[in-house]
Amino acid sequence: MEALQRILLDRDESAPLDVAALELARVEYPRMELEPFLDLLDSHARELEERVPEGASGVEYVKIACEYLFDELGFRGNTERYYSAENSCLSQVLLNRTGIPITLAVVLIEVSRRLDRPVYGVSLPGHFVARYGVEGEGLFIDCFHGGRLMDADQCRELALEVSGVDIASNPALLEAATKRSILVRMLNNLRNAYLREENFASQIAVLGLLLLAMPQSADGYKQRGVCHMATKQYGSALADFQRYLELCPQAADRALVEEQAERLKRFLETSL
Repeated sequence: MEALQRILLDRDESAPLDVAALELARVEYPRMELEPFLDLLDSHARELEERVPEGASGVEYVKIACEYLFDELGFRGNTERYYSAENSCLSQVLLNRTGIPITLAVVLIEVSRRLDRPVYGVSLPGHFVARYGVEGEGLFIDCFHGGRLMDADQCRELALEVSGVDIASNPALLEAATKRSILVRMLNNLRNAYLREENFASQIAVLGLLLLAMPQSADGYKQRGVCHMATKQYGSALADFQRYLELCPQAADRALVEEQAERLKRFLETSL
């Protein structure tokens, strides 16, 4: 997972987002080969390039790209199985042509990058969109709803509708998201899918990647400790609970976690 680790751990924004997103999908599909999906993105970019006239403006490009991806190819939001883990896996989104806002946006971002078109992600509260260009207000694209085009005011209305958060006083939320923040959001979506499924082993894998990005996240260690308990990895659970207590000495649940850690210590000592 070289590209994924370079972005999460080293904050290397030059690492390829498409490769990192596909490496992330290996949590769910560990034997997956990346090359066929990179080839598929290349193919979509070539097909789109044939449809875009030379010298097309940004607005013209976006309209043609959305017509190609969302109308012709049929990429769409997966409303039937929104919380499924496969929606956070770029490989499956490319195969099924369905996904959630962030993975559909990554498809548009990466196809556009191959054509030297400046399309970026925007991490709105409760909903992820894409934008063309980084200067000024930009043109925003809601990939989950068929490539609907929006302006900044419509983005603010959307964020308020889906999350109840008014972002009018925080224009930074309309700026281009970093690759690292995109991948962290994708990992959190995948972790939530595994939480719903009570898939503790996969949660451990995702939390390990999230802790690469945020090694001071006390809650991350506690959550992983709970998953280690559920999978009977008691030594790893003890280490995570101890790290949680180190990072969060004033935790409201300190007494409970200390008690759990002490029980684990006693159990491990008697098991030797």
